[in-house]
Amino acid sequence: MPLTALTGTSRVTVFPLENLTVAYTTQSTDRRGLGDIALVTVVDAQSDGEELWKLAAELGGRTADQDRARWILTQASRARMVNAYTNLSDASWKAHVRRRFELDALFANHDVLMTGRIDPGVL
Repeated sequence: MPLTALTGTSRVTVFPLENLTVAYTTQSTDRRGLGDIALVTVVDAQSDGEELWKLAAELGGRTADQDRARWILTQASRARMVNAYTNLSDASWKAHVRRRFELDALFANHDVLMTGRIDPGVL
């Protein structure tokens, strides 16, 4: 499956998750800047982000995609709230999105979860 390139400048939280380094940022669907789209990516030039979905099944015990998406969002939101990891306030980045998943209800202030990889050179 081809990856969709996406670029932006935003706050990025970088945190460890098992054997992965993960980056979390948000995008907005309109000018209000609500951050309703979550972008959770693996910091690795070879990844496609599917590792996140596998971890949600293995560690989170989740099998349904809605539940796995919520588990991924919970890990990212927790890392940002704890503020114990790297927070880049105005980072320019380039991501490669493999999955765009629409949640059935608002979760952690997000309607959409996108996963993939983010280029490590920009972080």
